[in-house]
Amino acid sequence: MKSTTQDAVRLDALRDQFLATVDLLKRRRASEIADASIDHYVALNWLEWHGGTLRLTTTGENMCLHMTSVLGRQTPPAAG
Repeated sequence: MKSTTQDAVRLDALRDQFLATVDLLKRRRASEIADASIDHYVALNWLEWHGGTLRLTTTGENMCLHMTSVLGRQTPPAAG
């Protein structure tokens, strides 16, 4: 049961870091992403190697859209 809890914590941490990771990829700064994180994202099928470069998979793109949507719903309306 302990490893299941650890896996859930690791997955939460990866989710929390994913948008920042995608931003690094878009800015061509993949070297700043930890190797262990890359391995986990590839295992989750959120990123893939393509010709020596990392790119988002369809699953990764969907995760980005979902996380962005959730963040948008959590943002309080602007005072005006």
